[in-house]
Amino acid sequence: MSIYVPLPGSQRTLLPNSRPAGPVDASQIASVTVRVRSVGDPAALAKKAYELAATPMAKRKYLTQAELEKQHGASQADLDTIEHFAQEHDLTVAHRSAAERSVVLKGKLGDLLAAFHADVQIYHHVTGTYRGRTGEITLPEELSKIVTGVFGFDTRPKSRAPHLQKSAALSGPGGQNGVAATEFATRYNFPATLGSTKLDGTGQTIAIIELGGGYRSSDLKVFFQEIGAATPKISSISVDHAGNDPTTPDSADGEVMLDIEVAGAVVPGANFAVYFAPNNGDKGFLDAISAAVHDSQRKPGVISISWGGPESSTDQQGINAYHELFAAAGSLGITVCIASGDHGTADLDAGSWDHKIHVDHPACDDLVLGCGGTQIDSGKDVVWNDGTPFNVNVQGGGGWTSGGGISEIFAVPSYQTNAKLPVSIDNGKPGRGVPDIAMSATNYFTRVDTAEGASGGTSAVAPLMAALVARLNQAKKKNVGFLNPFLYSNAKTVMHDVTSGTNAIKSTIKGYKAGAGWDACTGLGTPDGTAILNNLP
Repeated sequence: MSIYVPLPGSQRTLLPNSRPAGPVDASQIASVTVRVRSVGDPAALAKKAYELAATPMAKRKYLTQAELEKQHGASQADLDTIEHFAQEHDLTVAHRSAAERSVVLKGKLGDLLAAFHADVQIYHHVTGTYRGRTGEITLPEELSKIVTGVFGFDTRPKSRAPHLQKSAALSGPGGQNGVAATEFATRYNFPATLGSTKLDGTGQTIAIIELGGGYRSSDLKVFFQEIGAATPKISSISVDHAGNDPTTPDSADGEVMLDIEVAGAVVPGANFAVYFAPNNGDKGFLDAISAAVHDSQRKPGVISISWGGPESSTDQQGINAYHELFAAAGSLGITVCIASGDHGTADLDAGSWDHKIHVDHPACDDLVLGCGGTQIDSGKDVVWNDGTPFNVNVQGGGGWTSGGGISEIFAVPSYQTNAKLPVSIDNGKPGRGVPDIAMSATNYFTRVDTAEGASGGTSAVAPLMAALVARLNQAKKKNVGFLNPFLYSNAKTVMHDVTSGTNAIKSTIKGYKAGAGWDACTGLGTPDGTAILNNLP
């Protein structure tokens, strides 16, 4: 009989105001992703990302996928151990990857819980019914040195909804419908040509992570015709049996279409790889990011992520797993752009807010580029804040403003040491500051399931930044990779400071104010794309 011991970092609590709804169905078919230890040192991989960022572009030697697997993948012996353990518990191995350091085990939920002990029940919540886990996961002692994370028992969804305003008239861009993202590429001086080469993303691949929803090729064809651009090449990749599944304009389709249409307008020559995973907590999210980072066929140079949630909603094993994936991305030369959230320091909509101050994860990870939002008032970028109170009775819940703040999990990274970060308004302690950059979060023309209108949120800024990175990669004929250290050390030359506004929500939630230098609303400010290209080492 095996002795079961706790899995470090797996302590979990429920979503606030969750109500018990009964036991789980033990006969339900489910799956968990088991992440295993690296043959190398995960901390060394993160260090590698920083070292590469400090190396002049011409001298950078990013790891290849094969080198990454050899130096930081899983051992076949460890994977075999998990596979044999699965067989003993009537579980099927649905996916096994040394490079990704993961094994997906599928079977009856009762058998999964017999293999990995956890307190799992069904709960009702304002965001929907979910399978929730409390306390720690325990596992056989002989696996405790091998397994670094088990994901899939808890299915609470990640959040992100673009600020979409549907128009009654289908008349293309302009007026109430917003403008094509190319207008913002011009505003932020994205490099358009290099010599005789048009910088349209040719030869580049942008990965987009989606948790549900889908796109219709017919809508994309009309959209790109209406903005006068070529329709880019788009591939949908299924992760954990999810897929391109469009339904209605008010579903996750709005997020999917916003991401594709913003980046596609700016770099129509790029290839787009959209990784669809189920919105079932950290499992689908991690698996999708892992699929993109380790995609040795499409080899994306930049990843755009517009999903996330309060950093407190992810347990430590999850925080570690995301961080290791972002370290792998940095070592491969992949830039990761992540939206900083759309409800200021609440980081949740009015209906599900827990009355606590939060910073968004994974935007708060120090190895990613956190993307905040501005709005343009009298021709000037100020903090994006629609000025509405946080109230479930206001259309969309109100309180739309740039997410930002100070992490309670990640320490101040080296590149922010001289940025004069404030302490957290929640606990008075220092930490990693979010976001790093910002651009307009309003007035993007979109078409979703035949409905047209203006959309936005920091969900639009991540793909816009990803499109800039694609242009930079094309121009340099090499990936720019982990950009944060460069941006901070060259901020006065390559960024435009945003000094007006606040991400406090009217009459409801305290926030931060914009000011000279870095702030927790817009980071370093708005980028000057051409200046970035001209100053890259």
